[in-house]
This record gives sequence, structure tokens and C-alpha cells, in this order.
Amino acid sequence: MSRKLNFDGMSVDEMWRLHEEISRVLSVRLTSERRELENRLAQLRRENEIRRSAQSETSSAKLQSTKRKYPRVFPKYRNPNEPSETWSGRGKQPRWLAAALNAGHTIEEFLISDANTNNSRGRVRQSR
Repeated sequence: MSRKLNFDGMSVDEMWRLHEEISRVLSVRLTSERRELENRLAQLRRENEIRRSAQSETSSAKLQSTKRKYPRVFPKYRNPNEPSETWSGRGKQPRWLAAALNAGHTIEEFLISDANTNNSRGRVRQSR
């Protein structure tokens, strides 16, 4: 459409036909563009799902391949007032144990009786 339209010289019927033609062409183009965009969006979603599944596979493989440097340390001491509070004997003493020791108790009072049998490898401690 290289010709320039003269709207002043057009009748109302001609303008209405032009309006309908423009609406039809716009509708076709918008539908086509929307279809292309939806296809592109679907493709991006597939790529994103593939990327996520690959990442989750590598992260789960990393979790499975990582091992503890040292065997699990079982608790040796238990708070008699709160049995869920335990201490393995490593690291800083918990507050409940430090308070009890300051109150005059001995650490042997808090020993768990089956602490040596909980050992995962069944090793017996040797005294030096």
C-alpha cells in the first residue's frame, strides 16, 4: 500500500470497509505473533526443566558422594533433668554440664551407661 489514502474524500462505507480489513489483518498478525511467543515460552520452559533436573541430579550425586571425614561420635554424657540434652565429650561443654560441675557434681555422674556399646565399629578403648 504505497498510495496515500485521502480520508477526506472517502465515504463512510469505504472507511468502514477499510476499518474491517485493517481489523482482520491485525487479528491475523496478533494471533500469529501470540502463537510464536507461546511456542518460544514452551521451549524456554522445557530448557529450564532440563537444566533444573540436571542440577538436581548433580547436587544429589554430590550429596551421595560426600562422606564424613570422621565416624559419627555418639553421646557419652546425658543431662538427667532433660534426657534429650547430650554431649559427646568433644568441643565446648554444654551449659547444663558446666553449671552442674560448678554446683559440685562430678562428670562421671552424667556418663551414659551404654556409651561404649553405641560405638559403630565395636572398638574397645584401650587405656594408655
